[in-house]
Amino acid sequence: MEKYKVTSNISLKNLETKVVIDDAKKELKQVRKKLGKIQDTMYAHGKYAVLVCLQGMDTAGKDSLIREVFKDFNTRGIIVHSFKVPTNLELKHDYLWRHYIALPARGKFGIFNRTHYENVLVTRVHPEYILGEHLPTVTAVEDVNEAFWDKRFQQINEFEQHIAENGTIIFKFFLNLSKNEQKDRLLRRLEKQEKNWKFSPGDLKEREEWDLYQECYEDAINRTSKPHAPWYTIPADDKESARYLVAKIMYDTLKEYKDIQEPELDDDILENLHLYKAQLESE
Repeated sequence: MEKYKVTSNISLKNLETKVVIDDAKKELKQVRKKLGKIQDTMYAHGKYAVLVCLQGMDTAGKDSLIREVFKDFNTRGIIVHSFKVPTNLELKHDYLWRHYIALPARGKFGIFNRTHYENVLVTRVHPEYILGEHLPTVTAVEDVNEAFWDKRFQQINEFEQHIAENGTIIFKFFLNLSKNEQKDRLLRRLEKQEKNWKFSPGDLKEREEWDLYQECYEDAINRTSKPHAPWYTIPADDKESARYLVAKIMYDTLKEYKDIQEPELDDDILENLHLYKAQLESE
């Protein structure tokens, strides 16, 4: 699975978008059960949090991936945040605020369906959106220059370093979808009545910016894939294989944390377990 981890600069156009893994659905069922057990232990352990960041173009399969990969998790130990257009309240804070307050507590998994990276992706394709943040240093689109993006990438790297140093294990997955596959999935949204609700005319407008989005994703990945917060580029044209790869990468990484163990009982409780059992059985 290391082949999908970004450890040096990548070029998205040179990366595969489709991998078909034999029995991917069956393999996923096995891995997600193991992940569920790790989550139970982490919840009891309470030392680490896990943040899973999912990014990708429209129709990349983020929603269904969340549904299938985390199916065997205890709901008390996981929370999903889907970040949409910032609200008026969120715009009254800095752009990282809404992500910071959504971070998982120690012992829990947090899933960001779209993430803080939207602030260097959508806003980079549409820099006029930055004006809505009412920043003191930005009064016109011309102020959203390369120096602005350099600073924002620095802030994101510092944000991730800070939470990693304080016990958050970070996974960042880019679901690498081909343009042809996106076209097919958008057509299915139009052709199947039960999927019509997923379609928005805005999807076609954003598709027109495909090449620019690819450039922005590539730059963001290259600037922010760090040992403490690595990016993984996941071929996404085959959904079942993509789900398995994400689950396997998380499992392979988390099982290496040898200090994640269920807490031991206090000596007094341990010594008296037979008494507590006898008390209950005598009722």
